[in-house]
Amino acid sequence: MPEGESVAAWQQASVRYPYQQRVAVGPVTITQRQGERLLLLGASGSGKSTLLNTLTGLVPATIPAEVTGEIWLFGEPVEERSPAEWAAHVAQLFQDADQTLCGMTVEDEIAFALENMALPEPEIRARVARAIEAVGLPLEAASRRTMRLSGGEKQLVAMAAALAQEAPIFVADEPTAHLSPAAAARLRALMLHENRPQSLLLVDHRLDGLIEHVDRVVVLGPDGMVVAEGDPSETFRAHGRRLDDLGVWRPLASQLDAELDVAGLAPVDPPLCIADMLAHLDRLSEDAKALAAAIVEGFVARRLRHGTEVGPLLARLEDAACAPLFGPVVLNGVSLEVRAGEVLGLVGSNGAGKSTLGASLAGLLRLKGGTREGPAGGMAFQNPENQFVTGTVADELQAAVSPSTGPEAQQKAEELIRRWRLQGLEQHHPFELSQGQKRRLALATLTATERWPFLVLDEPTAGLDAAGAQAVVAQIDSLTETGHGIVVITHDMDFALAVCDQVAIVGEGGIMAQGPVRQLLGDRPLLSRAGLEPPALMPVIEWRARVSC
Repeated sequence: MPEGESVAAWQQASVRYPYQQRVAVGPVTITQRQGERLLLLGASGSGKSTLLNTLTGLVPATIPAEVTGEIWLFGEPVEERSPAEWAAHVAQLFQDADQTLCGMTVEDEIAFALENMALPEPEIRARVARAIEAVGLPLEAASRRTMRLSGGEKQLVAMAAALAQEAPIFVADEPTAHLSPAAAARLRALMLHENRPQSLLLVDHRLDGLIEHVDRVVVLGPDGMVVAEGDPSETFRAHGRRLDDLGVWRPLASQLDAELDVAGLAPVDPPLCIADMLAHLDRLSEDAKALAAAIVEGFVARRLRHGTEVGPLLARLEDAACAPLFGPVVLNGVSLEVRAGEVLGLVGSNGAGKSTLGASLAGLLRLKGGTREGPAGGMAFQNPENQFVTGTVADELQAAVSPSTGPEAQQKAEELIRRWRLQGLEQHHPFELSQGQKRRLALATLTATERWPFLVLDEPTAGLDAAGAQAVVAQIDSLTETGHGIVVITHDMDFALAVCDQVAIVGEGGIMAQGPVRQLLGDRPLLSRAGLEPPALMPVIEWRARVSC
């Protein structure tokens, strides 16, 4: 084991899955210190999840693979114990909550690991109650079946189950990908609380609100090797351009810092949060502030939607009562419409009914009341695996393009592979891909033809790297320019700001408000009531407006 107060270490470790020519990750040498908050970054497919799964031996004990090098945990080689034996020492939250939930009730799911630890029943009950309250679930949710929960609610239950273990090290893979902004902020506060003694090993793409609480970042490149590591602020400034080229997310403040640096207006110490950056801008001289305002104006403009002309009505719900399949009505009195060339955003807290509303708009769910007009729409589901029907990526795209295999269909499939950055994955089974790659494949199949007059995209950027998210933005722009309508269900307020013309806030059993995206996403009291937070870009927009007055 490396010297010092280390809890985990990989020494020249690499992983190769069966029948694959290249390694999935490595060789890497990474050491995590006791109590350290370590963030692992990298583009989709760089091996982040694989690396996490080697920590307790899930790879290769449960997931077959060839592992070389040395992996240590709490001073012992990982292979000295089974994954089950490490479970009491490592609380692990997986990227897909369905991988850990067993279909029991919420309280049974949270108690499951504690029962396996043979804790006394009163202690189990106390921990379950604390965990339910900590993640913000109502107490009455304890008796609900997890399979009846929304994707975000499942993530909350999985998080509660992991937190309840109170293990010395907490490993979280994309813990906030499906959570509303308020729920994500709450969980980040739980994980990062200064009084929490756990070491934290984290993979996440949603960096704003998180990164300023991280001790160190390690960045994996596309070949699965470490390309940068160190203090977050220094790493993002020193390697910013390279991270952009690799498609790795950076905090908004880091992106603005890079543009100000070109003009010699960046602060001496690179900030990680927008509040610190705007405080620096306020301290500039009037001449420097005027130049900074011009830079900020361009910075903002590139991150806002510049919509196309709105066309005819494509689909409409009138006074609709919406319910999930075999479930009760969750939304009443809903009136919404989708128009050609327009992007409508659906935002709201976890369990508000956004996915049910999206499926109702697409014509996939039968209304319990009210009316729906218009043709059916295509829908990209929150779990991309629900859309795959063949055995390889190439076959999936070929089937989406055309039942025939002529040269024209093959050329179209190859174009989709390039557009959605799926090169080299053609012969992989879709379930072998990373979550980000699965999502890109699902979106590629949905946009393969002109079959659908409008599309409903449910959490299209969850788990995507920066390059993947930008590809989604470009595709939405392209589709609206050709007269398609788009409905986007998202928890990413900055993504909504970038792609939506209108937004509907879902909550309290219906539509709380509907209107222009910048107007509603700047209404802090309304967002707070809906369990949302303003986009990270909004303070920058407001600063620019204030300076120009």
